[in-house]
Parts: sequence; structure tokens; C-alpha cells
Amino acid sequence: MKKRYYRRPHRYRKKRSFFRKRFFWLGILAFGFFVVIFYCLFFPAAFQVEKIIVTGEEKVAKQDIEFLVEQRLENKILFLKTRSIFAVDTGQIKKDILNLFPQIAALEVKRGFFDAINVVVVERQGVAQWCGEEGCFLLDNTGVIFEEVLKIKPGLILVDASQPESVSLGDRVVDEGSLAQIFDIQSKLTDHTNLSIVEAILVSEERLNMETTEGWQIYFNRKGDLDWQITELALILEKQISPEKRDRLEYIDLRFSRVFYK
Repeated sequence: MKKRYYRRPHRYRKKRSFFRKRFFWLGILAFGFFVVIFYCLFFPAAFQVEKIIVTGEEKVAKQDIEFLVEQRLENKILFLKTRSIFAVDTGQIKKDILNLFPQIAALEVKRGFFDAINVVVVERQGVAQWCGEEGCFLLDNTGVIFEEVLKIKPGLILVDASQPESVSLGDRVVDEGSLAQIFDIQSKLTDHTNLSIVEAILVSEERLNMETTEGWQIYFNRKGDLDWQITELALILEKQISPEKRDRLEYIDLRFSRVFYK
């Protein structure tokens, strides 16, 4: 007798509605949460920049900095305009200010409390002067020219270096190491000889000429022992060249193992 096999009847489950699926409503909830956060960050009046606070400026007009920052505040997000403090590109504002105002050595652009942008300015300080074909300029301690002067200012040493074909405010015309060496020698000369310097001439990588207020020059070997050179200078002035003879002095050459003067 043959065995009979019976197939169990197939049961069809009723499909759940798409709108009843959990992930759909979780997605809707997440999207709504994102929209609320997005709106709260970029469009409420409480977060719209209303104040630009500039401090530390002296030579640069505060109004000029404020105007530049003002031009960078408005942004578009999804075709909507906003001045939200969270949308402000502080890095770009800093770069633009430094490019436009060579008088500024450094600055910090910070978001203030809700509706303010704070700009803290550190301006360059003139420590020397440099003259070229385009005129005379103030130098900061890094060798950058940042302000034109109509005439040489007394009290600031004039640095004469090889001249580039053309210069613009913000260019470095003297390397920082050479400038530091000039000031070091100037300080030691004051301490050991009471000499004052009006001009420093960077003749080459090995030679530096300095002109004194008395009208004669000192030739230094930049690669040599500067302390020894200054000590020898002090001895020559003390023992061989009296103050009465200095009005006929042209130079003292300290570049060699012996000291020469004329």
C-alpha cells in the first residue's frame, strides 16, 4: 500500500504598512531633530552677530577693521542669509586682515558671547629704518617694512641691505638673524665704548659696516668673534685714539687678527 504525503498548507503573512515600520518614524524623528537644531544654530536673533569689538589697535583705524569684518559676516545657508556667529569663518577673517594691514604683526579673531566678534590686534613696532628707491620705511624686529616715513627718524638705526627690485609694505627686506646681530653689536658698543650708531650697512654675509654719530665707521667680520672685536675696539679707543683725534678718524677695521685704522 502506497504512502501518501500531505503538504502543509502555506500561510501568507499580511504585509505591515510602510508607515507602521519603526525605522520610518525614527528617521522622521531624527530629521525633525536635525531641522530644529539647524534652525536654532543659524537663524535665531540671539545668535546673529551684532557687535564687532576691536582692541589693541593704534596705527590702524578701528573703523577699517570693523568694515572688513562686517563684509565677512553674512553667509548663505540653503539659499537663506544669516549672520549666525556659528557660521562666521574666523580663520578667513584673520587672513584677510593680515593681508590688508601690514602694520599688524598678529591678531586673534574670537567668537564672543552669542552676538559678538572680538578682534585682538598686535601691531608691529618700529625698531629700525630701511630706505630704498621707493622711499624710507619702518622695520619691525623681524625685518618687515610696514610703514612709510617721509624722512629718517632720529634715534632709530638705519639699516642698509641689498635692495630688491621693488618692495611693498609687508615685505621682509632684512633677514631676522642679521637684524638681531646688528642690535646685539649696537648694545655691546654702548656698554663697552659709549659709541652710538646711526647706520648699519650689511655689505656681505661676512662684512658689516657701522657708522657712528661721530661720522667714522667700524668694519666688523660677521663670521668672526664679535666679542673679541668689540674688546679690541675699546682698547684702541682708550689707548691709541683720543677723543680729540676722532674728528679726523675715517674708520677702524676689526676684520682681521690685527686692528687697522685710518
